[in-house]
Amino acid sequence: MSTTLARAGIWLAVLLVAIMATAAARDAAFAIQMATVAVAAVVALAYSLRSADYLAARNGTVTVADQSRYDDDPIRWGVIATVFWGMAGFLVGLIIALQLAWPLLNVQPYLNFGRLRPLHTSAVIFAFGGNALLASSFYVVQRTCRARLAFPGLARFVFWGYQLFIILAGTGYLLGITQGKEYAEPEWYVDLWLTVVWVAYLAVFVGTVVKRSEPHIYVANWFYLSFILTVAMLHLVNNLAIPISLLGSRSISFFGGVQGALVQWWYGHNAVGFFLTAGFLAMMYYFVPKQAERPVYSYRLSIIHFWALIFLYIWAGPHHLHYTALPDWAQTLGMVFSVMLWMPSWGGMINGLMTLNGAWDKLRTDPILRLFVTSIAFYGMSTFEGPMMSIKSVNSLSHYTDWTIGHVHSGALGWNGMVTFGMLYYVTPRLWGRERLYSLRMVNWHFWTATIGIVFYAASMWVAGVTQGLMWREYGADGYLVNSFADTVAALHPMYILRAFGGLLYLTGAVFMTINIWRTILGHQRDEAPMYTPAYEPARDHPLVATAA
Repeated sequence: MSTTLARAGIWLAVLLVAIMATAAARDAAFAIQMATVAVAAVVALAYSLRSADYLAARNGTVTVADQSRYDDDPIRWGVIATVFWGMAGFLVGLIIALQLAWPLLNVQPYLNFGRLRPLHTSAVIFAFGGNALLASSFYVVQRTCRARLAFPGLARFVFWGYQLFIILAGTGYLLGITQGKEYAEPEWYVDLWLTVVWVAYLAVFVGTVVKRSEPHIYVANWFYLSFILTVAMLHLVNNLAIPISLLGSRSISFFGGVQGALVQWWYGHNAVGFFLTAGFLAMMYYFVPKQAERPVYSYRLSIIHFWALIFLYIWAGPHHLHYTALPDWAQTLGMVFSVMLWMPSWGGMINGLMTLNGAWDKLRTDPILRLFVTSIAFYGMSTFEGPMMSIKSVNSLSHYTDWTIGHVHSGALGWNGMVTFGMLYYVTPRLWGRERLYSLRMVNWHFWTATIGIVFYAASMWVAGVTQGLMWREYGADGYLVNSFADTVAALHPMYILRAFGGLLYLTGAVFMTINIWRTILGHQRDEAPMYTPAYEPARDHPLVATAA
């Protein structure tokens, strides 16, 4: 009972502070954000009071969780949140793709491209990807450690606290609240809240590893731990800022000029390296062997992959600043380490693909495994393309063009998206105790619409990027540029339409997934034929008999 009262007291204090901050806010946007916090505090306070077991407290008994079962409630919530935020992020992505093709679709001021674009990137990376990482890490660490989650109350705070972070960040973008930093848009007070949530996440994960029953720490947990620790370090350094007012939504970054740019891209590239790579590699190392029913091809290679990746990735950020005021030696350092990253990255790709030794025939009948294999293939392609684009001579053509957009989305949609879809399809029937998914054939529809959508998206952006790069560097006989910026925009219009079409296909696949997972949760099963059945003709199934003359 004392725990319930303490928790309720904390949320009551948060509510009072949020109400006072709303009333004294220096700007309307900050007032709206604090009102949102107040609403969240009311909900948390009500839940704390309603969920308390008053009868047990009166009788002096203590309710003990069943230690023979895993603590899967936060994982179930995470699955639902991943699907929800994925749909939201993909939809906003389609909208801004259409806005680039037809600028009249920009709705001022709240729904223009400038405000929707960071909403899209944050929704896909931090809302969709972040919830997938939370859910899968809690699932994997329990199964590989053979232990329930440590600090179950804190685990629930991590989930709901992270949802509040997403809501504050997303509504802030629409209100025009931003630091203007790629992948680090939220302002100072949202960053502080995320820091609290992230420390709690680290405590739950490490606490579960410490209380494990298995003596060995499986490699997926090393990847998850590196993702949690490194993202915390990146977040703290890059978001150092001085608020203009403690009751306002604006701040001044601690770093400025070329130092600020270097810190930002040290953060930005390693957010890709540890949030979008290390965390999702942890998924690959657990769920691909599980789905293929084969052990990891080489556990020794997975360890080499881990240590090489985390050591090299942290140095690669300067390749985003080629031909800028950053010292040339720092640019070259970033380029060299980026090229070196190719080797451990492909070591991981090879390890994932070779795990299917003896199970390749399953690709014909198992669309979930097909999603995993395709994601690994996109991981390999992206981790070749990235180092190649970091080379200065290539970068002089590709940088600031849509080639970079194609590269990012082939990795995000192909690698991160596909492995997340496979994870969701794997865990959903197990978490809700269902015999199987609602429809395996619907997974197949999802696979093909998503794959074709990625091809349209990435190919159109590759063509658009090379076109841009060549048109921007074309000089006439008089030494002046041949093409104006408007000329390049006009030339790209067909590619922007194809990009939007690819995004529509990818969103369609996500709709199939949403229906499939929701019907699975409800316990429905679609009556459908197996994915693969060998052809059989009974009329031809007989011995050949010589015909009498």
